[in-house]
Amino acid sequence: MSNVKVENLKKYYGPVHALDGLDMDVAAGTVYGFLGPNGAGKTTTLRILTGLAHPTAGKAQVAGVDVLKDGHKLARHIGHLPEEPAFYTWMSPREFLDYLGRLYGFSTKERAARTRELLQLVRLEDVSKRRIAGFSRGMRQRLGVAAALIHHPEVLFLDEPASALDPAGRKEVLDLIENLRGQCTVVMSTHILADVERVCDVVGIINKGRLVVQSPREQLLERYAVPAFELEADDPAALAKWAEEMRRIPWVTAVTAQNGNIRITVKDTQAAKKNLLKQAVEAGLSLNRFEEVRPSLEDVFLQLVGTESVA
Repeated sequence: MSNVKVENLKKYYGPVHALDGLDMDVAAGTVYGFLGPNGAGKTTTLRILTGLAHPTAGKAQVAGVDVLKDGHKLARHIGHLPEEPAFYTWMSPREFLDYLGRLYGFSTKERAARTRELLQLVRLEDVSKRRIAGFSRGMRQRLGVAAALIHHPEVLFLDEPASALDPAGRKEVLDLIENLRGQCTVVMSTHILADVERVCDVVGIINKGRLVVQSPREQLLERYAVPAFELEADDPAALAKWAEEMRRIPWVTAVTAQNGNIRITVKDTQAAKKNLLKQAVEAGLSLNRFEEVRPSLEDVFLQLVGTESVA
C-alpha cells in the first residue's frame, strides 16, 4: 500500500523546470531517503507534498488525500519538520506540546498522555520543564520531531533533519528516526549520504526534476556494486608511486590515493584478489590494511548523477 504516490508531477517557474515529470511511490511504514544534487527538485517536491506549493501539472496523493483537490485535508494526515523548525522559546517542551495538542482539539487527558509519550520517545523527559531557548540544536530537532508527531500523522516529512548537528546530535536524531520505523511513513530529504545509508529502507534519487532510481537500499547497492579494494600503507609517497603503476593495468578501472590510503576499483575481481596484494608486496609497500570493500551509497550516487554536488 502506498502512502505517498506521485505521477508525472511538474512544476515550472517560467523557463525553469523544477520538476519535469516526477514519478514516486512510497510504501506505508517505509523510511524513505530522498536524495539529489543541487537544484534537482527535492525541496520543490516536499513543498508540494506538504501543501506549501501547487504543481503546474500531475498528480500527488499523500495518505490517501489528493493533494491538488483536497489539500485542506492534508494537515491532519502529515507531520513536517522543516530544516530550521520554529518554537515559542519562552515555553518548555511540555508547554509547547500541550499547546499543539490544544490546536488539534485534544482533551486535557489526551494532551497529557500524548505529551508524556512524545517526551519519552524523543528523550526530553528530564528537560521537559526547561525553557526551549536554552536548548542545543540537537534538542530542538528532537523536539521538532515530537511536534510533527503530536497528532499521530500517517506520513512524516523531514527536511535535512541532521545536517547542521554535531556527531552526538546527529546520532540522537538518527536513532529517533530509526525508532519511528513501522509507526508511520517517513520521507527524509538530506544531503548526508551516510545518514540515508544508515536509517533508510528505500532510496529515491532525483535529478533534473525526474526520479533516476528508486529501490530498497540493499538492492540498490547490489545492483550498482563496483568491485573495490582498499589498502593502507606507512609510506604515502611509495603508495602514490605504486598507484600510478596500477592505473596502467587493464583490469583496473579507477585508482584514488590520499594520505596513505588507496582505493582501487576493478572489473575483474578474481584477478584483483590474485594479484593486488602480491604486487603491493613486490613494490616494497609496508601495508597496514588490505580489504575488499562493499560499495557505498556515495559510489552509487556518483554513478547515477555524475559529480554534481548533492544537497
